[in-house]
Amino acid sequence: MVPKDNLEDFAGHKTDHHEVQVEYDYFKFHPMPEITDWMSQVVKDYPEVVTTVDYGQTYENRVISLLKIGLNTGEKKKAIWMDCGIHAREWIAPAFCQYFVREILHAYKTDPKMQTMMKNIDFYVTPVLNKDGYIYSWKDNTTRLWRKNRSPGPLGCNCSGTDLNRNFDAIWGSIGVSFNCCSQVFCGTHPASEPEAQAVTYFVGSRKEDFLCFLTIHSYGQLLLIPYGNPNYTASNYDELLKVGLGAADAIRSVHGMNYTVGTSPDVLYANAGSSRDWARLQGIPLAYTFELRDKGIFGFQLPEDQIQPACEEAYSGAMHIITYAHDKTFNAAVATAAATLWTMLLAVGVTGTTLM
Repeated sequence: MVPKDNLEDFAGHKTDHHEVQVEYDYFKFHPMPEITDWMSQVVKDYPEVVTTVDYGQTYENRVISLLKIGLNTGEKKKAIWMDCGIHAREWIAPAFCQYFVREILHAYKTDPKMQTMMKNIDFYVTPVLNKDGYIYSWKDNTTRLWRKNRSPGPLGCNCSGTDLNRNFDAIWGSIGVSFNCCSQVFCGTHPASEPEAQAVTYFVGSRKEDFLCFLTIHSYGQLLLIPYGNPNYTASNYDELLKVGLGAADAIRSVHGMNYTVGTSPDVLYANAGSSRDWARLQGIPLAYTFELRDKGIFGFQLPEDQIQPACEEAYSGAMHIITYAHDKTFNAAVATAAATLWTMLLAVGVTGTTLM
């Protein structure tokens, strides 16, 4: 933690001259209690645009919460989904979600484009989805690489945990999974058998028509994965997904020169079924992507803290490329439609183009 120079800075606590003010360090990994406190502080610092929503419970009865970020216009709004930490050991993912929140809130203060986006859409950001597993991965060196949640295995199994990213009802159990409860990719006993997957399924599924894009953040590999994980299925908007993904990869490369590969999981990684990304696309959410952040295997899941900042900076650029595309496609089209409707009405009452200035 570092002293603050400016008490108006993000995540600042109101203090008097007797207190030493510190700023949240976005470029170190934080245990779950610190992330929870950070979420509360963000709400206090930006009450006009940030609220907390509790939308589920983990197996160990921890509350799953997200930050809802956007201006309350009093009307139903479109939305962007982002979750991090579905796999416990991928610590760079929650670090990115926190960085993402900081950046869009900073931008909201000064950037007219972000101000417009905050009026038009809400951002739903879950910093840590798999809270039980994340907490367990902080226990000691023997648990650091824990991947799954912490639910017990089925009757007769001595192993714990289900791979939440194989548990969604998306061509479930068909490929790239295991029914061995001790496997790292154990897909559960049935689709959405796990409370964490159920929470996302209900929250997003019950308002699926609102979501323009679904981003789920993982590591590692420097990949942007598009639906679907089963090679026998192709997304109806595959060309669009690929084009937007390639644009995001270009945006990522422009920051620190890092190359991200774009494609379906079978094409650039491995086949797998039951991912949240595939589930989101099957729900009709048009733009669904898995980000696999740094690196390509030198440090793997144990990315050094000195790489948090560049990893987050480049991923932010990529994520904003996708989000901006989704926003502009929707709202520029809406403006064009409104203009065409107005023109039709004017023509109906006999107004010609020569009278319009």
